[in-house]
Amino acid sequence: MLRELIDKFYLDNQRNKEQNHFYITDAGRCARSLFFKFKNAPRKEMEASVLRLFDHGDHIHQLIMKPLLSIRDIHVVASEVNIPPQEIISGRSDAIVSDGKNLYVLDIKSMNSMIFDKLIEPKEENIDQLQLYLHYFKIPKGILLYVNKNTLGLKEFFVDYSQERALSLIASLQETKKKIDAGLVPDRIQGYPADWQCRYCQFREICGMAGAGEIKWDSFKDRIEGFTKSAQI
Repeated sequence: MLRELIDKFYLDNQRNKEQNHFYITDAGRCARSLFFKFKNAPRKEMEASVLRLFDHGDHIHQLIMKPLLSIRDIHVVASEVNIPPQEIISGRSDAIVSDGKNLYVLDIKSMNSMIFDKLIEPKEENIDQLQLYLHYFKIPKGILLYVNKNTLGLKEFFVDYSQERALSLIASLQETKKKIDAGLVPDRIQGYPADWQCRYCQFREICGMAGAGEIKWDSFKDRIEGFTKSAQI
């Protein structure tokens, strides 16, 4: 009884969520999947257990922030701070901290032991996200702090701001937004279908239906109108 009710809570909360602006976490992501999210295209639902893991990640963030707010050698300048208002991008960093000499944007990421144990450098998609935080906060240094969900072990990496990388990411999102407004489905991501984003993509089935190259959304959506948000794809 309780399992079914809890699962339903999570599944109901993921449905019918339209996206009308980019999040910092969209930086460097597949343009086609972002297009489909904006258009609220049919997708494969996440399992309730996966959605609960997202909640678990939020609790881990709180667990990390608790000692940081008490340690005398580090000062939490702000926590859960939004970037300045932007036209198409929004985001909220975990914290901005100071060691008395430098400011750092802190981004906390949690992962399972299998991924954590193999981690010897920060993940590229996490660097992309942190670069945008550094850009919008005008802070030259950041910290990626990884947490092992299974053991609560920690690994940290320092990242310097790269204006070239940040501006490239912003330009890419702006180009994707133009295609969204024009109703032009972007081409597949380079590396399809082996790229890690493809393996976990909720739009994998309709992406396969779209084929390679750009296509018009108005004509393509007629082909997928039989799908629903709970479609078994």
